[in-house]
Amino acid sequence: MSRRYFAMHVPASVVSTAILSTSPAYATATTSSYTNRFESDILQFPPITAGVPSKESGHENLYFPAWMEGEWNAKQTLISTKAPLGLKYIGGPQADINIAKKTMDEQEKRINEEVNLKLRFINTKFGVVEDRAFNLKSRLNAFAGKEVVASVEYADVKDCNRASVLAAGGKETDPLSTTLVYFKGPAAQKTFLISHGEAPLDNDDWFGYETLRSIFALTNQSTAPPVTTDQEAIYSFKKVDNDRIEGRLRLAGYLNPQADTLYFDAKQRAVSLTDYTLSLKRATS
Repeated sequence: MSRRYFAMHVPASVVSTAILSTSPAYATATTSSYTNRFESDILQFPPITAGVPSKESGHENLYFPAWMEGEWNAKQTLISTKAPLGLKYIGGPQADINIAKKTMDEQEKRINEEVNLKLRFINTKFGVVEDRAFNLKSRLNAFAGKEVVASVEYADVKDCNRASVLAAGGKETDPLSTTLVYFKGPAAQKTFLISHGEAPLDNDDWFGYETLRSIFALTNQSTAPPVTTDQEAIYSFKKVDNDRIEGRLRLAGYLNPQADTLYFDAKQRAVSLTDYTLSLKRATS
């Protein structure tokens, strides 16, 4: 599995975008606006919300409905994979068509494949957030089909750090929104939140999104440059009962100006779309 494929197609977030008032197109977050982002193959990069921390918490994070608190046994199934702008846009920094074909072939082989993993959501003073460190390790190992993660740590950044959480009345154990993954091989990946939001909760239906930037780098003596990728996760969850949740997840991959030769040609449109169904069942101790 290539570094580029791993960075773009292994989900960086399993349940984790604010359609905030920083852009007129995102000024009113509604159920229909999220539904459209599930159905359309032409998606624009969401507006950056990093640097606009919550007035309540003093830091950034995505908040989930109260009924998602706890630990879950999750089943994630790939149902569709697309390259809406053409194969060359998923061919890596140099738009290599052979890499693009291999990437698409690897994805298509996984259609209808069920991936089982555990997810955890924690109730904080500010609301329910995902335990990103726990979930990321669980997700990466599950999609790799083996134990590939040595450790995951939370990292302090300007817009979400331990000091700001504590100053706002949070706890030392509250999850942050930036993670640092160390793999068992000579590689590491830093992932941080650059955009997030949710539509108003509609009874037992919840819609949200977040955009994550990941920097994947080798930690040995290799001179290969880091791979930077941007990925939007769009979520739809429905509470079936207290112990069951059904949902959808769409991952939209975007090119990055620091790494991709076709960045300007893409015009900030998604170059890859992968759609999943999600089924969560509350874990019992």
